[in-house]
Amino acid sequence: MLEKDNKNLPVIGPSALVSVGDYAENVPAKIDTGAEASAIWASNIRIEEDGMLKFTLFGEDSPFYNGEEISTKEYKVIVTRSAMGQEQIRYRVHIPVKIAGHKIRVLFSLADRSKNSFPILIGRRTLKGKFIVDVSLPDIEYERKPKTMDVRLKDFKKDPHGFHKKYVEGKD
Repeated sequence: MLEKDNKNLPVIGPSALVSVGDYAENVPAKIDTGAEASAIWASNIRIEEDGMLKFTLFGEDSPFYNGEEISTKEYKVIVTRSAMGQEQIRYRVHIPVKIAGHKIRVLFSLADRSKNSFPILIGRRTLKGKFIVDVSLPDIEYERKPKTMDVRLKDFKKDPHGFHKKYVEGKD
């Protein structure tokens, strides 16, 4: 049962287009009430000698990648454990986003989401008290075309047999 205060909250579906600060607009995001935290695809993540965390949003294969380096001294370091029991160090930073016309500040884990369908995951900690999620709404439609697919298509056209050995059989 919804609380009275929730009736004025914006309703979003199981996915949404998100603007990420001044870095990217209309980025597809998975709205995941099963995930506690939010995550964003980041690459080139490193900590400099002066303690400054530096990273770029998304990866070179992403249409949202612009190569702009982000620097901050305001970050947290966490250790996560995968379902397979592997531990991984992750960095968490606050990044302003706009979802369904509402600007909010989100605590994101920086992660390699290159193999995920969505470059951004919005978890329930971000959603709580800010949005109502209606899973009956349709997913947003977007076409994910990483640059590597263009390279692979060119490789296939040049040498179909070599393509099969390299990409299907995994032999160079």
